[in-house]
Amino acid sequence: MDFGPDRWRLYKLALSEAGRAMRGGMVWSLSKVFVGTPSPTRLLFAPQDLRTADPTIATDIYSGFFAFAGRAITTSGRSPFAFTPPSKAWAEALYGFGWLRHLRAAGTALAQANARSLVDEFVSSKFGDRSVACDTQIIARRLMSFISQSPLILEGADHAFYQRFLRLLGQHVRELERHVRSGALPQKQLMAAIALCYAGLCCEGLDRHLRRASRLLARELERQILADGGHASRNPRIIVDLLFDLLPLRQMFASREVDTPEALLNAIDRMLPMVRMFRHGDGTLSHFNGMGVTAADHLATLLTYDDMRSQPIQHAPHTGYERMEAGRTLLVVDVGAPPPTYLSTEAGASCLSFEFSSASQRIVVNCGTPRIAGDTIIQASRSTAAHSTASINDISSCQMVGDRGNWLNRRVARWLLRRIGPVVLSGPERIASERSEREHAQVLTASHDGYRERFGLTHERRLQLSPKGNILEGEDVFWGEGTGASSAEAVIRFHLAPGIKASRAQGGRVVMLVLPNQEAWQFTAVPVGAHVEDSVFLAAPDGMRRTEQIVLSIRPSETPSVRWRFERLARTFNPGQSAEATPEPI
Repeated sequence: MDFGPDRWRLYKLALSEAGRAMRGGMVWSLSKVFVGTPSPTRLLFAPQDLRTADPTIATDIYSGFFAFAGRAITTSGRSPFAFTPPSKAWAEALYGFGWLRHLRAAGTALAQANARSLVDEFVSSKFGDRSVACDTQIIARRLMSFISQSPLILEGADHAFYQRFLRLLGQHVRELERHVRSGALPQKQLMAAIALCYAGLCCEGLDRHLRRASRLLARELERQILADGGHASRNPRIIVDLLFDLLPLRQMFASREVDTPEALLNAIDRMLPMVRMFRHGDGTLSHFNGMGVTAADHLATLLTYDDMRSQPIQHAPHTGYERMEAGRTLLVVDVGAPPPTYLSTEAGASCLSFEFSSASQRIVVNCGTPRIAGDTIIQASRSTAAHSTASINDISSCQMVGDRGNWLNRRVARWLLRRIGPVVLSGPERIASERSEREHAQVLTASHDGYRERFGLTHERRLQLSPKGNILEGEDVFWGEGTGASSAEAVIRFHLAPGIKASRAQGGRVVMLVLPNQEAWQFTAVPVGAHVEDSVFLAAPDGMRRTEQIVLSIRPSETPSVRWRFERLARTFNPGQSAEATPEPI
């Protein structure tokens, strides 16, 4: 970030955030005076928790073994809240109290007593990481967990504990209302609104707070859930997470016979088909803009609530994705701009990348977001090189706020990272896409200008899927001119899914692909040869997995375009035997 445009964008963002911080600080101070303490008088009911639970985890928790997000501590009789968290993700899981569902699934008096004891310990302990425990989203998650799991916590409790628990809920409501008034970031505003509605509907004595929360919920859903059902962050995982919270909320409004906000009903109706858009034949979701491991059991549970059994949408212009299907072949393509700054902390430089599968077998993927990893790997997963698209000179099409550059840039960037996270600083501004049909084949043409400022180049990708789905043809074109274009090198990557065996033939003009189910595909490219290099898939349920990638390299000043083709072959051999394979008939 030592060169001009990004440096000034960094400073402009810092000034904007400083102004927001000052306004928020003033409102926070005033809210301590004017926001009263809510006093719920009793719990009316507990909403259903749709997320699956594992009762065996209850035994670990009782024994003092707390394992979250790939890290674990053994408390040896001490409170888990007094420990310094081994990672931020671990702290978020602990302080969010989602693990109470596992204790409830155990269904024992011991688990109930353990839950009450841990809630009491949370109130009386000094937090190991107060910044995480008091974060808006974590407070919201904790409030929803307490309410959803209240039958577990309160079963067999005495009156004094019941009153302490009600006061604890009231304190969480008050804190969330302060955060909302002081200008929390958009996603945190939405989570706070959902949690406040949970409290208002499930607790007696919070009617006034419910009215405010319902208005806030409607406003944020209208802002953040786009017309095609995607979230403004463009992250498929956030749609899934929101639905797990919004579906019970819809039922709560109906149970209390309170008018359900129209925005809530509309958002759910739009979001369920959008989830299906990202879903491949193996039941997992496409890896774009922060999407990592798909919890298959969670997703299956979620889709049972789609009463209409809606079909996946094929065209999502507001969120910026396209889905192409033919035969048993599926293609999902990113044709969108970076999300708004404050919603871009997980966004990737993935414009024009795609994922490609045949029935239940993934073929081409993006590397995905790891469930457990350090900041360096997470930021690498957001780079263009981690996606199945083209990069120029190993530079990403989006630049994120990071700790680099001269001393002033580093200081400003570190402050922003603490305040708002590693948001996107710059990226493609002009993205065009068009779908059509040519002799019954589906055609998608898209382009972005993410490299125009640095190299004077625009990347255009043309994709054509045959009517039977047995051929995917593509062309990557780089056009434009500028001082950087003459020295630019374009590298086009196709990351292969784990388990695919790739072998070069005919001097790189052909790459043979054998899928785990022994289905065979052939990759060809013109006018350059293909290379097979190591890659890594970051979003596997069992951790990172080594895999391979097909790589094409060209100099746009000499070779402005490259054509490539994936073709399914008709197998004429048994697994483990080498023999001739011929293309399937068109």
